[in-house]
Amino acid sequence: MRKNPDFEIEKNCGKKIIAGVDEAGRGPLCGPVVAGAVIFLKYEFDNMPLITDSKKMSEHQREIAYDWITNNPDIIWGVGQCSAKEIDEINILQASLLAMTRAVNELKIKPEYCLIDGNKMPKDLIGQSVVKGDATSLSIAAASIIAKQTRDKIMRDLSKQYPQYCWDKNAGYPTQQHLQAIDKYGINEHYRKTYRPVKERILKNGNA
Repeated sequence: MRKNPDFEIEKNCGKKIIAGVDEAGRGPLCGPVVAGAVIFLKYEFDNMPLITDSKKMSEHQREIAYDWITNNPDIIWGVGQCSAKEIDEINILQASLLAMTRAVNELKIKPEYCLIDGNKMPKDLIGQSVVKGDATSLSIAAASIIAKQTRDKIMRDLSKQYPQYCWDKNAGYPTQQHLQAIDKYGINEHYRKTYRPVKERILKNGNA
């Protein structure tokens, strides 16, 4: 089994300009879902840091990889997101796919082909879905790091406005401490009101 992702899929798909695309933040109760898109303009690099599934990396490793990706002239990257309101309107799957399309649209170079993490393909993009793509494709893994780091920063910034929810620590995920904070302080416009723990509290307390 391959230990780390590589460029095998990119090299074998018959296209030159290929974007890896991934998202972060499907599970949290609040905040946006964020997608990253990354194009490697070449496949040989000196001193490339660890780039793999962002969930398997430490925060320090992600920071190093993020800085390397975003400051490398041979790498093009973009970010897209969908708000909590949009997630409630179109559901999290469609919002994730839309965020991916927006990330690709932010790229300075239009890709010929997109490698999408997961088993669903955004309807407006040309390419293929790759199950567990962040563990096999370096382009997708890099996109997962862009998405994760961007979303974490958004939640840290929001936490300065709403420190009682500790979003800087839980990133919006339903930890026990987070749920207790919701019970104490209620919900606000950043919450996904269609998510069960939030919806249940709205029905119970009537605070939409």
